[in-house]
Amino acid sequence: MSTPKKVVVFDYGFGNVRSAERALARAGADVEITRDYDKAMNADGLLVPGVGAFAACMKGLKEARGDWIVGRRLAGGRPVMGICVGMQILFARGIEHGVETEGLDEWPGTVEPLKAEIVPHMGWNTVQASAGSTLFKDLDDEARFYFVHSYAVHHWSLEVANPAMRAPHVTWSTHGEPFVAAVENGALSATQFHPEKSGDAGAQLLTNWIGTL
Repeated sequence: MSTPKKVVVFDYGFGNVRSAERALARAGADVEITRDYDKAMNADGLLVPGVGAFAACMKGLKEARGDWIVGRRLAGGRPVMGICVGMQILFARGIEHGVETEGLDEWPGTVEPLKAEIVPHMGWNTVQASAGSTLFKDLDDEARFYFVHSYAVHHWSLEVANPAMRAPHVTWSTHGEPFVAAVENGALSATQFHPEKSGDAGAQLLTNWIGTL
């Protein structure tokens, strides 16, 4: 019997860490909630949650040295997954109420307000998963995921210059207009929706991620 993969839910003050912990444990991981540097660096997988404002999340992450931990893990090919605002801060910048805040800049792009009749986008929605996606393996096109957000990335612009490198898998959803719902890019994965609140579909996605660790 194989040893469960160790996953750290990074606790920097922004995110539903308990619900993420429970969902990951149900998916078969050995989970710990902590901001301890060594534990976060040495875990098989690091999950970065996030709720609230982009600027506040970035401030909290930096105060907990999370920006440095994410960068160091990715430099060594160690898996990281972001959820909701934990995904948004992986992009270059966020604009909220006219204020621009620098993100972690792992991907180019700007997090901007959703343009829809009803905001926030709150509830269940389908996604258009990228062909060959690992996160969405064994999930059909009708699978629904739970979203709660007022901001999103509407344009994907990362180009892979080296043909030997695998292009990222980008999954889309629509609320008023198309937006990025998930990204898989080497060791870095992220979802705009909350897999920990997305029932069986979310559980399958987390199981798929743990299977890559």
